[in-house]
Amino acid sequence: MLGSITDSRSGVMQLNLPNSLTLIRIVVIPLVVALFLLPYSWARPAAALVFVLAGITDYLDGYLARKLNQMSKFGAFLDPVADKLMVSTALVLVVQADPSALIAILAAIIIGREITVSALREWMAEVGERAHVAVSMIGKLKTTAQIVGISLLLYQHELLGLPIYTIGEVCLLAAAVLTILSMLDYLRAAWPILTSKD
Repeated sequence: MLGSITDSRSGVMQLNLPNSLTLIRIVVIPLVVALFLLPYSWARPAAALVFVLAGITDYLDGYLARKLNQMSKFGAFLDPVADKLMVSTALVLVVQADPSALIAILAAIIIGREITVSALREWMAEVGERAHVAVSMIGKLKTTAQIVGISLLLYQHELLGLPIYTIGEVCLLAAAVLTILSMLDYLRAAWPILTSKD
């Protein structure tokens, strides 16, 4: 165990390795912002690198939580919060740097979906049906496409003659499509509960 924090309702709640990795993902968000806004040629590639490393922790924390049998309610709450903060902040940076219609629309779709699904999950949890909106395979593919696409957009510069920014736009477009599909998948699973008379 790396330490502990106190929760007023449940006493001592252990801050384990998976949760620590999730917290790191939140802590580095200001670093990504600061690097991105620096007026140096290396700043955007550095921001992209930090974003990629933070994205890797998204896979590691879930894997380690299952592997080490350290799954917790705190981790289940914190993980999606960290993901949404990281992705939303990065998208705002990308739109600020390139306020084109395509990037703005894709960012709005992705952020809008995150808000919608978060609200849906919260409501389903309140009515005791949280399992109906568990993370799907489409959702995992969406997350991967987002991390790759946003990383390339943050990087911006060409690499080995490849049009990195254009590839990033294509990946973000794919992420937006997967975002819509995953939202529809969540809504389909929750629809019987949403439309029930009780």
